[in-house]
Amino acid sequence: MADTLEFEKVDINSFFDKDEKEDINDKAAIFTPRQNGLINELMPVIEKNDKERAEIFYNRIADLEGMAQSIAKFPSLLERHELTGGTRTPKTLIDSLIKHQVEGDKTLQLPSKAILGKALLVAKAHTLSSFSKYAKHLGTEFEAISKKFENETILSMFSLLVEDVYMNLICDQSQPMEFRRQWAMSLLLLWEHWNDQTIETVAPVLQAVWTARRRLAPAFGTMMGTSELLMISMQMDDQWISFIKRKMGDNGVAQAMEEFLFGISFEQIALLRRNLKEQGISAIGRDEVSKFLGEHVKADAGLDYRDFYTMYTIRRDNARSRARWHQEGPKKTLEDYFIQFVTEQNQEKQNNDTFAK
Repeated sequence: MADTLEFEKVDINSFFDKDEKEDINDKAAIFTPRQNGLINELMPVIEKNDKERAEIFYNRIADLEGMAQSIAKFPSLLERHELTGGTRTPKTLIDSLIKHQVEGDKTLQLPSKAILGKALLVAKAHTLSSFSKYAKHLGTEFEAISKKFENETILSMFSLLVEDVYMNLICDQSQPMEFRRQWAMSLLLLWEHWNDQTIETVAPVLQAVWTARRRLAPAFGTMMGTSELLMISMQMDDQWISFIKRKMGDNGVAQAMEEFLFGISFEQIALLRRNLKEQGISAIGRDEVSKFLGEHVKADAGLDYRDFYTMYTIRRDNARSRARWHQEGPKKTLEDYFIQFVTEQNQEKQNNDTFAK
């Protein structure tokens, strides 16, 4: 009988030409082509004006690229892997996200790649913001590129925000399972690339609403701010107008909108209403809110991307607490409701397209 043949294990990648293999640098691209274009446009100007500052920027970019390359070496969340704890596939990850409903912080239950990628995204946002501030420092000639860097910074911030929203919606057992699985898959894609198609759709709208609310002077007596809401909606796209028309009749959506517009919680809004009614005052301005509430509140948060995210997290935490303790008030943020609406619209469009065929 012939001896058993022994075969040498060969890496499958050896069958491909080198230029056909996916290079680790391709997987570790930290900036989008649009962001790279802005950086390449501004860096020569920085070098000319301040070589020391240019070196700091180059070092920061190198650090980010090094972080990205390290993270890219972690197992992909979109592929099958045999890990110490067993086989991991996108399906098992999605099942875990849907079934794991433990309250509290989920940091230790998330993939390492997701946590590391989040830290990288924060560092990237700060770097883009630094470019924006430096360009603004150069004078009016560079205001346009400063604004473009600011928009890219805000998009990065929205990636963090959308991660939260997906987690909230996935855990909402009142949602259709089809949607929950769809949001879970979107979350995996977000963790893998920290880029998301929904962000490109939602971010400009919510950013515009946030900016518009700063230019308005809501009457903190009537509180609902119907005129303010109409003024904001007139500046928005069709999707936002459709959201207002179809969802504002829902108490939760209306209450979440109030919190977003006025920058204070549902509970503070109720207290302010009572105080103003008792004192016979019809309306007050933002700068008087703290006085009538008897505590300091930041109802006039600025346009900085950190302000937007901070105010979102406050509304998010308040909503989660109400849901946990079954208290009156919005159980979701405006961002939750809007992204849920976008998903419903996309599904409706897909169904209509299928029916049309």
